[in-house]
Amino acid sequence: MGGWGLGTATQSEMSSLRRVFTGIVRERGTVVSAEGDAQGMRLVIEAQATADATALGDSISVDGVDLTATEIAAGRLTFTAVPETLARSTLGRLAPGAEVNLEPALRTGEPLGGHYVQGHVDATCRVRSVQRDGVGLRVRLDAPANLLRYVVEKGSVTVHGVALTVTEVDDESFGVALIPYTLSETTLGTIVVGDELNLEVDVLAKYVERLMAGRIASSW
Repeated sequence: MGGWGLGTATQSEMSSLRRVFTGIVRERGTVVSAEGDAQGMRLVIEAQATADATALGDSISVDGVDLTATEIAAGRLTFTAVPETLARSTLGRLAPGAEVNLEPALRTGEPLGGHYVQGHVDATCRVRSVQRDGVGLRVRLDAPANLLRYVVEKGSVTVHGVALTVTEVDDESFGVALIPYTLSETTLGTIVVGDELNLEVDVLAKYVERLMAGRIASSW
């Protein structure tokens, strides 16, 4: 966790729009080591292209979770995941050899190719069904009811760091369609029924809810 620095920002902090992602995965990395427990984890990931473009202190989305690079060497990046992150995400279940979706924070001047993503995972969702749909897949995901109120048909969600469009939603789950590019370039191409994935709903929906609640309260 952290905020915007004023007056004391380092060069690495100025090189990116911190904690702003687009949900467009740039590389699949491989977990080298994952050491720790629920109180904290040290995660080392091998990802040559991402490491080459990253400076110490930069933010990287790892399976949709915003983490800060604390060490970079020989094509490997080191991160520390704190208890809050481990409780809300799947990072605590990573093991050596696992693949992860990576996206560096959006840099000044780069286009917003997906949608506004904070890298603040709300909870995990579980794969209910996976069905072939032409050259792609249709996937149904169970999610907590308190988050589904922010999910709307044709709206945006981020699943395991991937920006997706919602195809349908009910009181227990929502659906997404995965195109061939997503299947080949991200880890979503290997999901099966029962898998848990990191979920971030559209933060704009939360702001709207908060603003509307404030307007209703002030009208009384």
